[in-house]
Amino acid sequence: MKNIPYGRQWVDASDIKEVVKVLKSDWLTQGPKIKEFEEALCTYTGAKYAVAVSNGTAALHISCLAADIKKDDEVITSPITFIASANSILYCGGKPVFADIQEDTVNIDPEEIKKEINPATRAVIPVHFAGHPCDLEEIKEIAERNKALIIEDASHALGAEYKGSKIGSCKYSDMTVFSFHPVKHITTGEGGAILTNQKNLYERLLLFRNHGITKDKKKMAGYDGPWYYEMQELGFNYRITDFQCALGISQLKKLKKYIERRRDLVSIYNKGLSEMDKIILPVERPYVKSSWHIYYIRLKDTTKRRFVFEELQKLGIGVQVHYIPVHLQPYYRKNFGYKPGDYPKAEDYYSSTITLPLYPKIINSEIRDVTNILKSCISRKL
Repeated sequence: MKNIPYGRQWVDASDIKEVVKVLKSDWLTQGPKIKEFEEALCTYTGAKYAVAVSNGTAALHISCLAADIKKDDEVITSPITFIASANSILYCGGKPVFADIQEDTVNIDPEEIKKEINPATRAVIPVHFAGHPCDLEEIKEIAERNKALIIEDASHALGAEYKGSKIGSCKYSDMTVFSFHPVKHITTGEGGAILTNQKNLYERLLLFRNHGITKDKKKMAGYDGPWYYEMQELGFNYRITDFQCALGISQLKKLKKYIERRRDLVSIYNKGLSEMDKIILPVERPYVKSSWHIYYIRLKDTTKRRFVFEELQKLGIGVQVHYIPVHLQPYYRKNFGYKPGDYPKAEDYYSSTITLPLYPKIINSEIRDVTNILKSCISRKL
């Protein structure tokens, strides 16, 4: 019996040392490390501004708030994503509208966006599934023609590149959201960030992160003295801590190594599974560099998915399914009338997929073990 999880953080002695420094300092919460982390993210991605927050969902939520999404506004996103991508639209009173996926990348299909976009569309949230960037140039053209904003959900895609630009540069979008959950490319424990090149959005994001409060005299309606602050928006406590950001700064220095390692591991998977005619492997289009957050396969015989999944689990292989289509969740079916058959490509993908273990600390022989066990399970009869 093996014990190989599908994902795992890599926190080493240098990371711990940086966190301990902060724990021994005068700052634990809103101190200098937050700004340092934000500046490091900007340096890495090429964006002008970054706002670090408590988690990826918080990042999505205040991005939607900064985009001024309100009641009756529609926002288009992918049905193959974690529910936070769509829920963040609901938090603002907007309506999530889904556009079906591309069969090869599992990303939102620009041609399907064209079918769904209309004058009520306030924004589009493309999700860079598994770390493979969406077709951002096409999506930008569609959004601009319809005066819609673009919020990239790059929770899977820190370190990815699209046509030579880092995801997070916001070259093709108004905002980009990252997550720093432990299974992501770098971790702050829980944590997230929003990047943008627009100062007005940056200032709104700062307000929404901290209860809608400002201490900037230039922006205040009044001023009673140096203690004074004003609440100018209905914001939230989405603050991240200094010791989390110390971990993030340390982790970010290793991101290049982590991405290279993930890409090497994917090559081992591809080599070991390429001759199997019963599965479909993930792709990487020539104009992108995937950051390979996850490695998923699709079974051609969908009736075997549950059997193979459960057999792998029994043998200690930490498999997952990313994701159950959002429109099939009971809440969305009840409140928006979505039903099976609405997004056939997303549903076909869901019925066949299994996510295999992938993280930098896994060793090559474990990847080969997973490959061999998978082959054995697929070849077995039900």
